[in-house]
Amino acid sequence: MTATVSRETDLLVLVDTDDQAIGLRDKRSCHEGRGILHRAVSVFLFDQQARLLLQQRHADKPLWPGCWSNSCCTHPFFGEEPLDAAKRRVYEELGLKVELDFLYKFEYRAEWSPELCEHELCSVFVGEVDIDPNVNETEIQAWIWAYVDEIDAAIADDAADHTPWLKLEWRELRKRGIPK
Repeated sequence: MTATVSRETDLLVLVDTDDQAIGLRDKRSCHEGRGILHRAVSVFLFDQQARLLLQQRHADKPLWPGCWSNSCCTHPFFGEEPLDAAKRRVYEELGLKVELDFLYKFEYRAEWSPELCEHELCSVFVGEVDIDPNVNETEIQAWIWAYVDEIDAAIADDAADHTPWLKLEWRELRKRGIPK
C-alpha cells in the first residue's frame, strides 16, 4: 500500500483544553513554533501474545522522522469522531480493520526543534489484531511486534529513538495494567 494519506495542508481541528472545537488550521502551521492545541488520536494494537505493533515513522516525516512509535496516530477531520478517525487511520496506515476501545484523553506538548512542536489533545485507543499489517510505505518505514519487557527497556533508555507521545502513553497504559 503506498497511497499518500497525510499532507501538510490537511486541516486540523483546533480545540481548547476542554476539547471544544474553536477553529481549523493547516497541519504545518499547527506544528510551528510552540504549536497550537489540536485534536489527535493514538492507537495501540496488541496481538494474542500481548505484543505491541510498533511502527517506525517514515524518514520524510517533518516531526520525529525515523523514530519508533505506537501502532498509528492521526488527526480527526472536522466533524469526524475520534474513534472513527482512529479506525480510518489503522486502515490507511496498516491495512487493518479492527475494533477499538477508548482508554483516556490527555494534553501534551513536545518540541522537536525550535521551529516544530506537537501540542495535542489526544484520545488513546487500544485494539487486538491477529494478522500482520499491510503497511503504507509513505507513512511507515518499518514495523515490528514487540514484547512488553522490550518496550519497557527501550522507553527507559532515554537515548532510544521513540516518539514522546509513545513514551507518555506507554507509561499510562502500564499503570492501567495494559496489556494484561
